[in-house]
Parts: sequence; C-alpha cells; structure tokens
Amino acid sequence: MAHYELTLPVDDDHVRRLRVNDTVTLQRTLYGIRDATLIHIFDRGRTSRFDLRGHAVIHTAPNVRRVEKSAAHPAGYAPLCVGTTTSARMERFTRPLMAQYGVRLIVGKGGMGQDTLEAFRDLGGAYLAIVGGAAALETTWIEAIEDVDLDDLNPESLWKFRIRDFGPLLVAMDSHGGSVYRQVQDDAAARRERALADLGVRR
Repeated sequence: MAHYELTLPVDDDHVRRLRVNDTVTLQRTLYGIRDATLIHIFDRGRTSRFDLRGHAVIHTAPNVRRVEKSAAHPAGYAPLCVGTTTSARMERFTRPLMAQYGVRLIVGKGGMGQDTLEAFRDLGGAYLAIVGGAAALETTWIEAIEDVDLDDLNPESLWKFRIRDFGPLLVAMDSHGGSVYRQVQDDAAARRERALADLGVRR
C-alpha cells in the first residue's frame, strides 16, 4: 500500500500506478457531478464548456449559498455542505464519461459495478472512496467554487471546485481489475460457506 498526492489533471501513468488499498490526496481541481447532470449530457445531448480531460469528478449535489461574486467566491456561490452521494446509480455513465470527456478518477461512496471496473481497465481509471457521513469534513477540503456549468440543473449542476488536501481517499477500484467491494463479497461468501459447514448444513 502506498499514498499518492495527485495534482489534477493527471496522466495515464499516474492513474495506472494506483492499486486497491492505496490512498490518494487530491489537489487543485475537482468537478462535482450527479444523476441529472449525466442524464442531460448523455441522454439529452447537452454539452459542457469544461475540459474534464485527466480530471476527477465527485458524485455530489452540494448545498450552496448564492453570494456576491468576489475573489473568494468567483462563481457567486459559497459551499455550505458538499457531501458525496451513492455512486451505483451512475454506473452506466462511467464509460462514456471517460471515453468522451476524458475523466480518469471518480470519487464517491458505496462502490460501482463490473461495467465501471472494465472501463477503468480499458481506459485507465480508478474509484476513490469516501466514508459515508463525512460531508462536514469534505467541505473543509474545498477552498472555493470556481465555476459552474449547466446551472439550470442546480443543485445537480456541473461544479468546478478549487480544493486543497482533499483526502486521504481509499483506492477502492483500480485499472488492474482490483475491487475492494468484490473482495468483501468474496470474503463474506467464503465465511458463510465455512459457517454452514461448521453447522453441518448440506447444500
């Protein structure tokens, strides 16, 4: 296990170096994205002016407050609570998000499935997990909301966050077929079989 500090955007070498159970701290830029954002982009044909190549996205619909634009709040929003939502609902968007927009890292909670794992393998990506309920802590890692696109979808807009020391995050899925979630499932299945055998249960 190793720890990496990644300043975004990153290249393929950085991403493929990551292995399950490594930890990562992100610097500089993170994009917030959620169900409605992805549906409008990939199902309804909308586009974004943001260049996401080599970047990380976080599955979120943040609580924000409108404020006067300033150096501290260049987009006219102040972050109040930026929590992470469950990622599994967005499984079908991983490959197009990577292939068409160049995204390489996904930050979320709860893990994703086999299609995402295969997209990471083919295109070079990783899933960085946050423990659920850590929204207050996450918000302290965000210095400002720098910009926002598709803002008619608010709060499921496409957010550009300026971040500092965002992490550490756990590499829970990597580009080599590794998945913490699959390991947990396999371990649970093996323990169940041992427990049934100890009880003399025939299957």
